[in-house]
Amino acid sequence: MSYGEALVALSDPTRRAIVEALRDEPQPVGVLAGRFPISRPAISQHLRVLSDAGLVAADRAGTRRIYRLSPEGIGALRRYLDTLWDDALQAYAREAHALTEGDPDA
Repeated sequence: MSYGEALVALSDPTRRAIVEALRDEPQPVGVLAGRFPISRPAISQHLRVLSDAGLVAADRAGTRRIYRLSPEGIGALRRYLDTLWDDALQAYAREAHALTEGDPDA
């Protein structure tokens, strides 16, 4: 999974809503399609993008595919976002320290 792919996949509001729906429980395409005002094939296309980005996975149950969040993909995205957050906090701490020390360049 590339972080860029995951972020692009989540940039679409329908895909974010699908991720939210799958957060509650794994679901087949038909159930997901019933939750949205778009066609079943469109939901399948969104699921493919999410799957290609590593955010969802599918398990076979007879003739159906049950989609679920991928703990590995979601975890990798979270670790990436955590590094951004950590970097931002460190930059803020440096700036705050410089201001309290009277650094004229701050």
